[in-house]
Amino acid sequence: MALTMMFAVVTVAVAFGVLFRVEQVVAWGADGHRVTCLIAEPLLYEPTKQAIAALLPKSANGNLADLCTWPDDVRWMDKYKWTRELHWVNTPNHVCKYDYNRDCHDHMGTPNVCISGAINNFTHILWNHTRNRNMKNDQGGNNISVYWYHRRSDLHHVWDTEIVSKALKENHNSDPEIMADSILNNATDNWASEVDAWGICHNRKLSCPDTYATESINLACKWAYSGAAPGTALGDEYYTSRLPTVELRLAQGGVRLAAILNSIFDPNAPQ
Repeated sequence: MALTMMFAVVTVAVAFGVLFRVEQVVAWGADGHRVTCLIAEPLLYEPTKQAIAALLPKSANGNLADLCTWPDDVRWMDKYKWTRELHWVNTPNHVCKYDYNRDCHDHMGTPNVCISGAINNFTHILWNHTRNRNMKNDQGGNNISVYWYHRRSDLHHVWDTEIVSKALKENHNSDPEIMADSILNNATDNWASEVDAWGICHNRKLSCPDTYATESINLACKWAYSGAAPGTALGDEYYTSRLPTVELRLAQGGVRLAAILNSIFDPNAPQ
């Protein structure tokens, strides 16, 4: 795998969403990935920005956010179909608790093939490169048919795309940069006492996807699947009550992404 792809997977995978089935954690859709990276960009230190600029393909025009949808864009291509199961992690049905050794594997049972494994693996590869240089179940909610404002959809699509898209259109003039700025401001205003801790992993690890996944499974049980049985019509009440959770996870994803990249590319960056 090219280093650029490893970088793209880390960038996207760290932006954990809260989608799943009770039972699956996945990353965001295109808008969510882009917003997460836009939140991360102003939090990057200068050495990190320079290192990232050197890794970005020309097509990104120097913009980190332009790379953030790439793993979703290519996972259906024959060359990259093997990456599809790196977009989620499953837990057993109706078990609202995450266990890496039990849950991180592909549909054939191959260990470490899940979004947590991808974060661990590609973060480690990026780190080494820098030092050397210098599913199963309901397929992440895809098989849970619901109605989103009277339009047939599925629970996966509602969480990774529809809620973010509706918020973008109604609250942010359909501009991901405006949405990212708003969420970043909310993070400093409303979650000020928590923000610093979001980017810190125990034992000084670069990333801690088990923590991210545990958070997401808990939120999935509390917010995503609650009130969203197959055939349910989801509307204003579901949207307005779930949007704060979506915005929180976007904020956490952006802060954590910036923390990981700063740690990798800036040796003087604080923990």
